[in-house]
Amino acid sequence: MPFEIYKPRGERVPKLPLVTISKNSIVLNKHAREKLGTEKVELAYDKETNTIRIKATDEGQNIKKTKVFSRGFFNHFNISAKGKFQAKYDEKENALYLNLG
Repeated sequence: MPFEIYKPRGERVPKLPLVTISKNSIVLNKHAREKLGTEKVELAYDKETNTIRIKATDEGQNIKKTKVFSRGFFNHFNISAKGKFQAKYDEKENALYLNLG
């Protein structure tokens, strides 16, 4: 049986922007907040692709520490998804995209 060697300080894995959706809010991890680099975001939803866009903006909803309170947004678009989602960052638009599957 071949043995594999454990190397605790191997290659660095790039940190991924993760977004957690709960009943009332959207929580952005540190890397998602760093990518956006803002304290206010605009939320948008594409029904056809079941995708949420979180875009940095000067006017919009506040990010309070790590959360964006989103109950109204979820109710308006009838979004019931919950859990952790890996976000795709679009540098050109300065936005995160979450595919809810």
